[in-house]
Amino acid sequence: MKPIQLLIGEELLRAADREAKRRRTNRSALVRAALTQYLAAARRQLLDEQYRRGYEKRPGRKDDIEAWEGIQSWPEE
Repeated sequence: MKPIQLLIGEELLRAADREAKRRRTNRSALVRAALTQYLAAARRQLLDEQYRRGYEKRPGRKDDIEAWEGIQSWPEE
């Protein structure tokens, strides 16, 4: 790992320290976890946007949907 320098406000730092203590971890681990979650969410959002734009350019055809309707099944209750 590489050390970095990060400037954050005092209130945010106190909140992070409280959360780290609650989770029984340290500040660095908390920041790494938060950044990992943020980047994963940003990646999902980017992929969602790319899919949306792709379907806007080339929407599904009716016969594509009808083909799946013929083989779908519902769980038995």
